[in-house]
Amino acid sequence: MREAGRVSARVLRLVGEAVRPGVSTEELDELAETVIREAGGIPAFKGYHGFPKTLCTSVNEQVVHGIPSSMVELTEGDILSVDVGAIVDGYYGDNARTFAVSTVSVDAHRLLEATAASLDAGIAQCVVGKRVSDIGHVVQAVAEAAGFSVVREYVGHGIGRDMHEDPNVPNYGLAGKGPKLEEGMVLAIEPMINAGGAPVESLADGWTVVTQDGSLSAHFEHTVAITAHGPLILTVE
Repeated sequence: MREAGRVSARVLRLVGEAVRPGVSTEELDELAETVIREAGGIPAFKGYHGFPKTLCTSVNEQVVHGIPSSMVELTEGDILSVDVGAIVDGYYGDNARTFAVSTVSVDAHRLLEATAASLDAGIAQCVVGKRVSDIGHVVQAVAEAAGFSVVREYVGHGIGRDMHEDPNVPNYGLAGKGPKLEEGMVLAIEPMINAGGAPVESLADGWTVVTQDGSLSAHFEHTVAITAHGPLILTVE
């Protein structure tokens, strides 16, 4: 899983470096698939329940599961959430980040900072003996303290030989609930935070999820192992 995480992290970094005005999300997707396959991996998302691409590319009010397209070109001021996973030797890595396209508004920058901070807070709870809901509780607290809202319909998850395993890891809720965290568990922690209201809806393509009120949304994610010495982030190079 370290190697799957390393490959996933490298793809996310290289895609982020390619984000600029005028680039299409299809170009970013082609780059991602090339990097994964050259590393000996398999794109985790492509073909998963019929998803057609390697990346999920979600622009502005799109929350998750946006489909890369040659028709979608980034413009200055956009924010782009990129979610990508790789399979290496039968194990999955999964990570996401929202990138600013050149210069973005102050509000967009604040949203990105708060979402990243909520992820960091959630990861800090990945300690043996804590409970799953302790993660979501702090994610919600950080996001809402900054004036933002937490998506309820989509959550983090266990990960290993399958993309989505038990337990689900919501980004909200009361502390002290749910399964205890045990050494050897691996979780994908992934806050999805909206600048406006929390409600979301799916578009007609059957994949893309957007905020109901059209507000911006950000998404950050790491794959994290629970160890005797604390959280170990696997999606790093």
